[in-house]
Amino acid sequence: MFLGKYTSILDAKNRLSIPSPFREQILDGVFMTQGFDRNLLVLTTGAFEEIYRRVKSLNIADPLARLLLRMILSTADRSGADNDGYITIPAGLIEFANLNKEVLFIGQGDYFEIWSVDLWHKQEVQLQDADSNATRFSTLTVATRQ
Repeated sequence: MFLGKYTSILDAKNRLSIPSPFREQILDGVFMTQGFDRNLLVLTTGAFEEIYRRVKSLNIADPLARLLLRMILSTADRSGADNDGYITIPAGLIEFANLNKEVLFIGQGDYFEIWSVDLWHKQEVQLQDADSNATRFSTLTVATRQ
């Protein structure tokens, strides 16, 4: 499971060092794609295949379904960590996520996200607003048991 927040430096070859707690989980490679919040989604092969299975079952006559397919699949890139634990980020994804030298890895359980530091700080402002969170998440069912 991908948990926690880690910092890495994007080198001149568009490579990032994968945080050591994440490395063992990506031995089979990863799929990187455009995220929903000007970030990158990095998914294991199994997680990506599950998302693909669900998305491809949508009605392609639905314009919203087609947009989602295009967003996920047209920006997806299959990658793997090299022997030193680095992955290469495609230039188009770097541009989309506004990645500069310092980036953040944000664990999300079955996948992780890559964020620019500036954009992540904006997310943190929202996440740390306890009063708004109580209202914002009140319609979601979050339970420790079924």
